[in-house]
Amino acid sequence: MLAEPFNWQPGLWKMLIVVMCVALLGCLQAQELQEHVSIILLGATGDLAKKYLWQGLFQLYLDEAGRGHSFSFHGAALTAPKQGQELMAKALESLSCPKDMAPSHCAEEKDQFLQLSRYRQLKTAEDYQALNKDIEAQLQHAGLREAGRIFYFSVPPFAYADIARNINSSCRPGPGAWLRVVLEKPFGHDHFSAQQLATELGSFFQEEEMYRVDHYLGKQAVAQILPFRDQNRKALDSLWNRHHVERVEIIMKETVDAEGRTSFYEEYGVIRDVLQNHLTEVLTLVAMELPLNVSSAEAVLRHKLQVFQALRGLQRGSAVVGQYQSYSEQVRRELQKPDSFHSLTPTFAAVLVHIDNLRWEGVPFILMSGKALDERVGYARILFKNQACCVQSEKHWAAAQSQCLPRQLIFHIGHGDLGSPAVLVSRNLFRPSLPSSWKEMEGPPGLRLFGSPLSDYYAYSPVQERDAHSVLLSHIFHGRKDSFITTENLLASWGFWTPLLESLAHKAPRLYPGGAENGRLLDFEFSSGRLFFSQQQPEQLVPGPGPAPMPSDFQVLRAKYRESPLVSAWSEELISKLANDIEATAVRAVRRFGQFHLALSGGSSPVALFQQLATAHYGFPWAHTHLWLVDERCVPLSDPESNFQGLQAHLLQHVRVPYYNIHPMPVHLQQRLCAEEDQGAQIYAREISALVANSSFDLVLLGMGADGHTASLFPQSPTGLDGEQLVVLTTSPSQPHRRMSLSLPLINRAKKVAVLVMGRMKREITALVSRVGYEPKKWPISGVLPHSGQLVWYMDYDAFLA
Repeated sequence: MLAEPFNWQPGLWKMLIVVMCVALLGCLQAQELQEHVSIILLGATGDLAKKYLWQGLFQLYLDEAGRGHSFSFHGAALTAPKQGQELMAKALESLSCPKDMAPSHCAEEKDQFLQLSRYRQLKTAEDYQALNKDIEAQLQHAGLREAGRIFYFSVPPFAYADIARNINSSCRPGPGAWLRVVLEKPFGHDHFSAQQLATELGSFFQEEEMYRVDHYLGKQAVAQILPFRDQNRKALDSLWNRHHVERVEIIMKETVDAEGRTSFYEEYGVIRDVLQNHLTEVLTLVAMELPLNVSSAEAVLRHKLQVFQALRGLQRGSAVVGQYQSYSEQVRRELQKPDSFHSLTPTFAAVLVHIDNLRWEGVPFILMSGKALDERVGYARILFKNQACCVQSEKHWAAAQSQCLPRQLIFHIGHGDLGSPAVLVSRNLFRPSLPSSWKEMEGPPGLRLFGSPLSDYYAYSPVQERDAHSVLLSHIFHGRKDSFITTENLLASWGFWTPLLESLAHKAPRLYPGGAENGRLLDFEFSSGRLFFSQQQPEQLVPGPGPAPMPSDFQVLRAKYRESPLVSAWSEELISKLANDIEATAVRAVRRFGQFHLALSGGSSPVALFQQLATAHYGFPWAHTHLWLVDERCVPLSDPESNFQGLQAHLLQHVRVPYYNIHPMPVHLQQRLCAEEDQGAQIYAREISALVANSSFDLVLLGMGADGHTASLFPQSPTGLDGEQLVVLTTSPSQPHRRMSLSLPLINRAKKVAVLVMGRMKREITALVSRVGYEPKKWPISGVLPHSGQLVWYMDYDAFLA
């Protein structure tokens, strides 16, 4: 008897199709579960691996193994197998689990991770071939599909090329699987070496295969900068620009010194070690234009590169550098240097950066880092301008309302008084929005941060703190490139920093004792695009490297000459210092009195100074400056020998001084030159008396002739050395003989007199004048002694080191 045919109903068909789809999806998921990732840690027994990388790999395993990923971990080094296995086992002993994981579960996970981790020696091409065969055999034996391989280079950069060659030739994964190569800094020493290294690696790997690690990008507060800006676009869009931001500070301070690492530090120093990478990366995250989609790695990297393209070039005056006092002794001991060796490597640096685009024009970005400082802390601080004026007294200010309180946003990277990553927003700015992985925090009672109690901020910290390397390993595993340094961005960064590094190569850093004893010694200020220490360096002579110091090894000398302060340096440094001092004097005078009266000498020596003031001092208060002449040759003002003509050519035509603030000497009246009956000297004296309070110039710049003359006051000539006259006509021993000059009594009324002496031709007179007393009739320069002002000598080494 035949069975009755099955009657297929439409509903049964639909059910069968659903069951088949579910089964097919299950098969696909099962296939996904079979995907395997091999992670090879090169340098598996080194310090970085022991401190961070093995723990980061263990965390990656905990995060991903439960999501269906299969792993094997290969610790590799040059060490022989038995010894390497012992060292690696010791490093793995310190693995820890998250705090909320049960101890029994933790022990089980650690045991499984240890079973998946094995050591192997990778030294020769054959070793890499053997590794490749073992991975393929493991995949085949377990029936796994290879997803990809990660090679983590925790080795010195000089080893990169050989390892890269072996991976490329013998250890790439098969078709359909990815390769990710992770590189630790340093990525070169300067632009040229970075380019060489990039070219070399580029011959073995594709750009998308390389992940250059800057662990600062894995710090939770740093990683939060772009998401924070994105989530708070509405509040920040109107504030994140030059109209509202006063300045940005990006800081990393350390209390430890470089002991035990001086071989590395001698080659790199603090700028290469911290500023060129960590702090620059933070700067780009703060300053970049925000992409519409911040999760697009391509858009983020493109916008970061635009920041580099807008950076204003750094000058030598853009930075101040220091070195803790025991550093040179540590170098001598650790590197077996002679007792005469003195290092010029900076262990402290502060750099002023400007971004020349519409958003940030004129906003100073301060990057600062150093060792042997008073605290360990890192942060990016955006300080907003505050133009509010509160009528009620401070005791009535409400933290959430008062606009007179500081307005700032801080990405607190770690350590310091808070001791953890945090995002702080002044309550008088806005209430921020943060992801659920961040929670509102409370600090210890009485804690003050950046001038305000913690209660004045909306303060947030991560729900769970994670090490930077574990964050970055997760990003590598998931192929997120935005947390890493591309070749293009790397070379742009080195292109920005290399000129400054070259200009500082022979600059003696300021010595500081270290720790709390530094006091205010490293405090700095900025003006006109330049940084300078707030306090003068204590008197010291800092020699450069070498077995026996030569005169050229000494950078800056501050001492006494004729019982007055002396500043001595090589000519370029000297002119820069004098220009800075003149600007500082001008700013103070304008702030106090509304105007600045400056009397300038002629001749060849001040030409470099005029050029420096014209091209590098954009903040000089020229609009409030009156320019006077100390002396003048009796020639038409258009004559090339005229002091005024030199001033016009090298300074006046380049700066904006109101024409009525320029006061040439009246040497050409009635078509005559310095005729007594025209009374040019008296006219100039009356003009000075009318405009300069008490006829006391704020600053007079003098020179010193090889015969001891100054201004146009000459030896063996009594004219202008005493008496009541403010301006006199004199006679020079050289042509043109007739001159007009400020008198010595008028010069000595000045609030400050600077004497600039330069060149080998001045050595003899410099040595002679150092020994004479007050004898203005023989050496007029000896009569320069301001009654109530200050006299400062500026001498280059050619003139001084006779």
